[in-house]
Amino acid sequence: MRSVTESDRQPLSSLSAVVLAAGAASRLGHRPKCLLELDGVPLIVRLLKALREVGIHEVVVVLGHYASAIEVAIAAIPVKQVLNPHPQAGQVSSLRLGLQALPTAADVLVALADQPLIDAQDLRALIDAYRHRPPAAQVVQPAVQGLPGNPVMFSALVRQEILASDESVGCRQWQTAHPSQVHAWATDNPHYRQDIDTVDDLRALAAGSGRALSWPPAWRDASDSA
Repeated sequence: MRSVTESDRQPLSSLSAVVLAAGAASRLGHRPKCLLELDGVPLIVRLLKALREVGIHEVVVVLGHYASAIEVAIAAIPVKQVLNPHPQAGQVSSLRLGLQALPTAADVLVALADQPLIDAQDLRALIDAYRHRPPAAQVVQPAVQGLPGNPVMFSALVRQEILASDESVGCRQWQTAHPSQVHAWATDNPHYRQDIDTVDDLRALAAGSGRALSWPPAWRDASDSA
């Protein structure tokens, strides 16, 4: 696999996004995390609206588990939907499907559909950090107190290299193989580290931010009031 060099680095001319929403949420009662609501709006809808607000109109949403329910929730938003027929294969498989569906010339923002507090301001800050990345950097990832966060941005050339690699290679594996071309963007914004995997995450979010998430009626169960 050819390594991306500094001379390959291109200015940000166009930007697309991949939103990963194919997971089973096995640690959260097997319910679609991205349909959790903040102020009555599903998390995935909030994210897609934020992406459009910052000017990203080429968006691919990768679905898997709960695809039919999520499709209904985002039906009014003009995005491209891709179904991962084997979501149990893991996040790398979903990422690769999303990248395959994007224009080849675009830089890429990869977002998780279950980050409750990511908004347009956070996206703009990440995009600005990517625009001003060090000359050799091909990937920019938020680093909150030294810990990696999301979303992540990378160049069209990284996208090409990932797709030209073995099916086990995603963004994380590319970063491991090319550490000198990864820029850990230091930020104190906790939004980039917050996602929802467990009931404890829901409680921690409410305690730490004062923002409570709730399930839509179709996905509530008796334990939600406990």
